[in-house]
Amino acid sequence: MRTAVVFDADETLVDLRPAVTGALASVLEEMRRRTPAAATVSLADLEGDWGAVFGALSAAPVQEIRRAALARSLARAGLDDHLDELAAFFFARRFELTRPFPDAVPALAALRPRHLLGFATNGNSRAERCGLAGQFTFELYAHENGLPKKPAPEFYGAVVAAAGLPAERIVYVGDSPEHDVTAAQRAGLRAVWLNRGRLPRPSGLMPDAEVSTLAALPDALTAITSTNV
Repeated sequence: MRTAVVFDADETLVDLRPAVTGALASVLEEMRRRTPAAATVSLADLEGDWGAVFGALSAAPVQEIRRAALARSLARAGLDDHLDELAAFFFARRFELTRPFPDAVPALAALRPRHLLGFATNGNSRAERCGLAGQFTFELYAHENGLPKKPAPEFYGAVVAAAGLPAERIVYVGDSPEHDVTAAQRAGLRAVWLNRGRLPRPSGLMPDAEVSTLAALPDALTAITSTNV
């Protein structure tokens, strides 16, 4: 019986952190080129500015959060008026540097003959800009067409509708215990926790499977989908 496997993007399929760090380093270099006042601004400052604004904007689109963080960074050097230009520069560089994890495309190829594949994310890592073009039957992005972010149940309702299958025949794969496991299960889906760092399992978390690499996902899915479907 056919099942769907739907993936989170950032830190699941997409190796986001090196791309963001590289893009911020490029922004800092450009800031220093424009004004001596940026000499005292560090890469750690730019990275920390995301955390400083995230709490108040966590429900907002990721692009809006990043612009707010960049605004805070530019204000450190009196470059407030350059936000539009340097935000565009950041995003261009971020996508230029973005790559899938090495295990991502091989895992998708292994799964495709037996499963419908989907891509559903809170972020702005569009599949075609991250080396994953043409890999999925459907793609869903929070804040497009009014879709709220995970862990909202409406997000997973949209996943079920896009897959065209009962919720119990859909497996969601992601790195966030709260957003990708607990919220998916609450909506009736199965869930696989991708724990690349081999972190201790949070108290109360009960994924249908846990893997540390996507290379282990086909076997985990076989075990999951062979029961109760």
